[in-house]
Amino acid sequence: MRIGPSVRCMKSPLLIVLAGRPGTGKTTLARALCARLEAVYVRVDAIETAALRSGLSHPIGPLGYFVAREVATSNLQLGRDVVVDAVNPVPEARSGWRETAHASGSALVLLETALPDANEHRRRVENRVADMADQLVPTWVDVTSEEWVPWDPPRDGPRTVIDTTALGDAVTAALRACQTARLDR
Repeated sequence: MRIGPSVRCMKSPLLIVLAGRPGTGKTTLARALCARLEAVYVRVDAIETAALRSGLSHPIGPLGYFVAREVATSNLQLGRDVVVDAVNPVPEARSGWRETAHASGSALVLLETALPDANEHRRRVENRVADMADQLVPTWVDVTSEEWVPWDPPRDGPRTVIDTTALGDAVTAALRACQTARLDR
């Protein structure tokens, strides 16, 4: 039996990057998007936790982001959509994703998670439970005192702000942004 070459119409993959302060629902939204899109999940918290578990000291700085970009690139080159779950608090972290998308020929979707209700944000942070062994979960003081550079579209690129108050609405808005990016390719 002769087996010929497989011809498959491959769509350009999406690099979907979630950014936002801890406790705004990035991980919950990222997991929901991965399930809906059958995308690869890249979580900087998992990389940082594994690095700390291996003996590196905290904070590990930009290492987690460098590793995440390489893992994302490897999967994008396979034609797989990738969802990245990372705080991305500073312009340097955000620009790295633009470079990754460009280098891999992928469409970039930047989503910033937000909770308009500060009391709900604080409640989520204070009730958060680590979901990985040895994971460092930030306190409310950590969240409010850690560096967060407000988004500047000319500097950081366009992004869609996703209100994560209600998960269903957040998933719908995020999927809409992904569909728009796919159509714009």
